[in-house]
Amino acid sequence: MAWNQPGNSGKDKDPWNQNNQGGKDQGPPDLDEALRNLMGKLGLGGKGGRGGQQSGGGVPMKGLGFALVLLAVIWFIAGFYTVKEAERGVILRFGAYHNEVTSGLHWRPIFIDSVTTVDVNNVSSQQTSGFMLTEDENVVRVELAVQYRVVNPRAYLYNVEGADNSLSQITDSALRYVIGHNTMDNILTVGREEIRQQTWEIIDRLTERYDIGIRVIDVNFQGARPPEEVRDAFDDAIRAQEDQERFVREAEAYAREIEPTARGRVRRMQQEAQAYKEQMVLRAQGEVARFNELLPEYQAAPQVTRQRIFLETLETIYARNAKIFIDVEGGNNMMYLPLDKILEQHGARRSQPQLPVLPSQQNGRASGSDGQASQSQQDTSRTSTRFSPRGGN
Repeated sequence: MAWNQPGNSGKDKDPWNQNNQGGKDQGPPDLDEALRNLMGKLGLGGKGGRGGQQSGGGVPMKGLGFALVLLAVIWFIAGFYTVKEAERGVILRFGAYHNEVTSGLHWRPIFIDSVTTVDVNNVSSQQTSGFMLTEDENVVRVELAVQYRVVNPRAYLYNVEGADNSLSQITDSALRYVIGHNTMDNILTVGREEIRQQTWEIIDRLTERYDIGIRVIDVNFQGARPPEEVRDAFDDAIRAQEDQERFVREAEAYAREIEPTARGRVRRMQQEAQAYKEQMVLRAQGEVARFNELLPEYQAAPQVTRQRIFLETLETIYARNAKIFIDVEGGNNMMYLPLDKILEQHGARRSQPQLPVLPSQQNGRASGSDGQASQSQQDTSRTSTRFSPRGGN
């Protein structure tokens, strides 16, 4: 249906002529007026007069200043940032290194400075492994782990492209160099600690040369094993090597145990020999002194001195023996005196209690005792005659 229909008595429905009710002045809307109305609503422009005409054609300075202040506040607030306790911040100003900041709250001029944080407190780890050729042209699979920490954030970020990747390549190169200069038997048995130390030294030297801002904390030689085709044979060789080391340790422990005992025994024998030496020396000196004392007496009375020495010798011999054989004169039999039994009986009689003696028995015992005394005197004189040396005076 058309906006202007014939015979509508001038009442058209043209939207572009809302203010013209009579339908005489129809046309497109005024875009400048619509824009001014919008700016007036936003507070950036104003209207003057009743006809709605604008009093000024430019943007007022008050609104522009407010916008600039708002942008400055937003720019200032956006410049605050925080560096964690375990991190350190590296600041670039217009793309060039400026300085470093520690942990805490900091501010930077945004769009001018940029901050990159690096963890410098925690320890990171890398692992490398692979089949490598040994000095004796054998293939062995080796695994190695490296623990490291960032000590120079600037060097870590900008001296090389990818410090972690550079460290991985350095580790692999150092490990292959060390494995290539060792035999397979040494790698699988007793040379693991030596290989670990050599690899660590090479990694430290290369990281210092390239200055990648990383310090190696520890290197762990996790293991080395031969290919699967010869693994059983090498396992037997490793077990034999371990048995050898165990036997060596047991022998060393036995040596450490037996050596002090032997040393103590030697020391005791030396002390006993020294004591025996001193004893013999003192005894010889005593014999010499005794001989020197007897010599004048022997020179004065040789026969009496020999007789006295003989009797003292017999006394010493009989004191050490409990059984005595006596050669009875005029017969071929030997008299045996069991002195040990006699001594035992004498001790038993002493231990028995004595009975009281009656007066009537005292005279008889006295006469008997006189007879026994005379008999004992005769036996004593006979015995002394028999004990006297033959040919004596």
